[in-house]
Amino acid sequence: MATQILMPALSPTMEEGKLAKWLVKEGDEVHSGDILAEIETDKATMEFEAVDEGKIGKILVPEGTEGVKVNQPIAVLLGEGEKPGNGSDIPATMQSIKEAVKAEAKPAAKAEVPKPAAPKPAEAKSEAPKPPPQQRPSAEQRVFASPLAKRLAAQAGIDIAAMHGSGPRGRIVKADVEDAKKSGVKAPAAPKPAAQAPGQAATVSGIAPLPDARLFYKPDDYTEIPHDSMRKSIAKRLTTSKALIPHFYLTIDCNIGQLLEARARLNAAAPKGEGAYKLSVNDFVVKACAMALMRVPEVNASWTDTAILRHKHADVGVAVALDFGLITPIVFQAETKGLVTISNEVKSLAERARNKKLKPQEYEGGGFAISNLGMFGIKEFTAVINPPHAAILAVGAGEERAVVRNGKIEVANVMTVTLSCDHRVIDGATGARFLQAFKLFVEDPAAMLL
Repeated sequence: MATQILMPALSPTMEEGKLAKWLVKEGDEVHSGDILAEIETDKATMEFEAVDEGKIGKILVPEGTEGVKVNQPIAVLLGEGEKPGNGSDIPATMQSIKEAVKAEAKPAAKAEVPKPAAPKPAEAKSEAPKPPPQQRPSAEQRVFASPLAKRLAAQAGIDIAAMHGSGPRGRIVKADVEDAKKSGVKAPAAPKPAAQAPGQAATVSGIAPLPDARLFYKPDDYTEIPHDSMRKSIAKRLTTSKALIPHFYLTIDCNIGQLLEARARLNAAAPKGEGAYKLSVNDFVVKACAMALMRVPEVNASWTDTAILRHKHADVGVAVALDFGLITPIVFQAETKGLVTISNEVKSLAERARNKKLKPQEYEGGGFAISNLGMFGIKEFTAVINPPHAAILAVGAGEERAVVRNGKIEVANVMTVTLSCDHRVIDGATGARFLQAFKLFVEDPAAMLL
């Protein structure tokens, strides 16, 4: 029997995406692991792999379609002996898909019920009660499984919602169902998380929405630029962050004279050709943050409803400005890496971010972030915490300023940084100790060797 190919969830926070390009056409044979399509999420363009074998019978969502919901049918996969097209082999599947798409497109529409004739006086009290409206399954009830695995589980009487998947991103595949059948028992129930899932949008009650800005202007006075998926994601996450995370800010000045001298010496000694490098001030900042996180581990943490997660490594996100938004790829275990490795890694991440080629595991998670606007001449600013982080460091420009030393006015290269803290995780004194450690490593880079 024909089965459905569903829009995949390519990251834990993905709710919808753009079907950028089909790499197969109707009638093509596909095998497990073959690339079917390119899916564009809010952060990157990723390849979608087949998990079952068969023949593409019908493509339901054309390439270039935006806003395709996760688990929405996008194509029909035919089994052995079935024919492609709209023949008699798949009418039932096509009909079920059309009904599902129609229901998804109009979730709030009320079913029209024919108005009954006026009941007789004796029948007025015996009118049957109206059935309660059906509710759509929530995101927590969503089951990520291949159509074939779902069908085999239903035939075997196995609760597929209670299974652990071994496929890509935890997807339940045919082998998982067969293993459960061989064991002779139903699959064990997976424990439900007590806290809210990472990245899940939180609602803010009691706050009235802002009026539409178009109410204040004439249509000829502006040009509308529709929101893309990245801008929607940025707006949603940062609005939630500012509304629900109790931010507080700590600012400190750092004398980066020795840092600039060390940077100049190292760049001058860099080899030509293979192995060449060019260190930036930001590379030193990333390394200094990583070392400070190891010295003050209370800052290297994330909040959940039941516990604080203290991270074992300094996974430092570096905000990268794009023409179409913002993304924060992560330098993992930065405390173990040298300046050249950090420099090359940041450059590679930034380049792939601009081409939307980052993988979800390269920008999701982490324990801390840096936002550097010094290259734009910004002296100081405050940054919004990016959940699940508990802090972010806003880095301003290094500039010559007049400072007082031993009662005398001197010129020094000074950089102002501001730490945004989640007060649920970090107290004021804890944040201050982190900035003290950071200042030590930035002002005396040799201290990072200790």
